Amino acid sequence: HQTKRWNPKMQKYIFGERNGIYIIDLQKTVGLFRRAYAFVADCVGKGGSVLFVGTKKQAQDAIAEESVRAGQYFCNNRWLGGTLTNFRTIKQGIDRLKTLERMAEDGTFDRLPKKEVAALQREREKLEKNLGGIKELNRLPGALFVIDPKKEHIAVHEANRLGIPVVAVVDTNCDPDGVDYVIPGNDDAIRSIRLFAGKIADACIEGSARYAARAPDREEHTERDRASERGDRNERRPRGDRGDRRGGPRGGERDQRSARPGPQVEVVRKPTEAAEGEPAAEAAVAPEAGKGPENQ
Repeated sequence: HQTKRWNPKMQKYIFGERNGIYIIDLQKTVGLFRRAYAFVADCVGKGGSVLFVGTKKQAQDAIAEESVRAGQYFCNNRWLGGTLTNFRTIKQGIDRLKTLERMAEDGTFDRLPKKEVAALQREREKLEKNLGGIKELNRLPGALFVIDPKKEHIAVHEANRLGIPVVAVVDTNCDPDGVDYVIPGNDDAIRSIRLFAGKIADACIEGSARYAARAPDREEHTERDRASERGDRNERRPRGDRGDRRGGPRGGERDQRSARPGPQVEVVRKPTEAAEGEPAAEAAVAPEAGKGPENQ
């Protein structure tokens, strides 16, 4: 950029000045880009995703094409406030977009009035324009790749709030403070943008290959963890051996207490002389509390 539009925080990345324009030190660009490349590959290799962000006209096509090639996500039209910090609400818009797409595919539109179909089509096009690049994003991304963090300052701020690392192509007029992996470079030229976006896409593809190569190991660890959980479950004591939640005696103690002998009962047969003409009867006599049969 022109020397009058520079940001002093970018001074350490500037090689010199020519015809009123600052020249970026390419040696520093190469070193920092390699660091960013390694981070992106490692992030995707661990199962994370990368959201490509570039809404300026020069970056729209390159951002969309390279992110799709890498199997990642993109935002190239307009960054909706809260895309990251209010992802639950954004997800509702994504669900609405998917619903409209299903309606168009299963023939629901054919059974509706033309005026209503036209309104639904306009709604679908608007949602596709703003959310089409993150339609399959089910959770927050592992990193952001940004073209021109000065223009995309809202996206960078949201990522900083959530602790999401930011990789960005930073020109001499930008503030690099909110960027975790600075790539000093021209963020206005189409060729420069496509070069950086293409290389970051290559890093994503490399990381995806690493993640796929470790799939058998992950399945083995998962099966091992499940077996360990089953073993731990079998080693737990039966429910009857546990004390009740109120700190009462354990089940075994309750069983022993219930097995103690209760009050003794004596069966006495009345003599036939006491009630002549009456049949003999049996009476169950319970001893009084604290008295045994010998005291009766």
